[in-house]
Amino acid sequence: MQQLEALITTLSGIVWGPPMLILLVGTGLYLTILLKGMQFRVLPHALKLIWAKDSDQEGDITHFAALMTALAATVGIGNIVGVATAITLGGPGAVFWMWMTGLVGMATKYSEAVLAVKYREQGEHGMRGGPMYYLSKGAGLPWLGTLFAIFTACAAFGIGNMTQANATAEIFAKTFSIPTQTTGIVLTALAGLVILGGIKAIGKFTSFVVPFMIAAYVACCLWVLAINVSEIPNAFHLIFHHAFNPAAAGGGFAGATIAAAMRFGIARGVFSNESGLGSAPIAAAAAKTSDPVKQALVSMTQTFIDTLVVCTMTALVILTASSWTQGVSAGELTSASIAETLGPNGSIVIAIATAFFAFSTLIGWSYYGEKAIEYLLGGKAIKFYRLLFIAAVFLGAVTSLSFVWNFSDLMNGLMAIPNLIGLLLLSKIIKQETERYFS
Repeated sequence: MQQLEALITTLSGIVWGPPMLILLVGTGLYLTILLKGMQFRVLPHALKLIWAKDSDQEGDITHFAALMTALAATVGIGNIVGVATAITLGGPGAVFWMWMTGLVGMATKYSEAVLAVKYREQGEHGMRGGPMYYLSKGAGLPWLGTLFAIFTACAAFGIGNMTQANATAEIFAKTFSIPTQTTGIVLTALAGLVILGGIKAIGKFTSFVVPFMIAAYVACCLWVLAINVSEIPNAFHLIFHHAFNPAAAGGGFAGATIAAAMRFGIARGVFSNESGLGSAPIAAAAAKTSDPVKQALVSMTQTFIDTLVVCTMTALVILTASSWTQGVSAGELTSASIAETLGPNGSIVIAIATAFFAFSTLIGWSYYGEKAIEYLLGGKAIKFYRLLFIAAVFLGAVTSLSFVWNFSDLMNGLMAIPNLIGLLLLSKIIKQETERYFS
């Protein structure tokens, strides 16, 4: 078992190494140039479309519900621990490179959604679409679509389920002394209530919970920043200065090179917003919309909200405090930084935020996995998948998951390869659809 885990860890390191990060960011940069920086020009229009209702069009849920389902899956532990990890290993400059991945990632997210809606089809359990369908129907590579679906199904049970339940159970046990079994039972029951209702129930749940969840977390961060307002200019100075200059060691901080800032900033940025991984377009395909570009513009705002809003809030909270220079671990850093200002209540805030973020991720990924299983095994397999997915929640809450983390991390990374191939092969279609809409 140890040899297998070592192999998985090695493979994961290779998949998430520099070539993958270059491919992800490079694809986003290529699409940005191809679309003439569209994400910068039309962002206000895209934000306005979130509230548009095409209720008489084909689809299962509104633009807003599709966006919230995708946000549910991406706004998660990566926004709390991922940002802290980037700063711990790459220094303050890593935040700048997270922003860069977010800006070019908006073009990638837009392109994924254009193709997802264009090549979607009606199934017995509602609309179905995503990379497996545009790889098969658009690029003419059904075998690559099958590979993507397999990787997605595996990642859904790992990063999208068991690891989220485990993180919630662990932090509740530490903060509130609640047994992991109790947390597991509650999470399983809540997940069952939402997941068994299908995409419409998931859409209703995420439409209610996710805006509240994000607003509450951002409000808490703004409260902390309002108290530490005098430190904000210095925080921005640290971010921009160390993006291009090494961060010297000091206190408990080990120091970081420019290469480390780039590497960990890009890696955590991509991991947080999932642009290029191919997960979000599965939710986009379910939207009621009259035009692929309309939903794609809405989907593009997901990366903006996730990376340029939520991750930025976490980064500023950390950099206006002193814990990041005192050797505090990445897992504890955000909590410790808030606690510097709010006292012990800071730990409670992060525990509750982690629970909401993790559970919403679990719900969003349940839909991604469901659609992957439907593609592989047909609609009849969905009810069995849902029951198995719900059971895995309890298992994740009460089990040590080092192997599952590494395996699901690998599967998550492997999803990107066929998806990026599809985006590059179909880039002309993306450009044509965009020019048609804006003409």
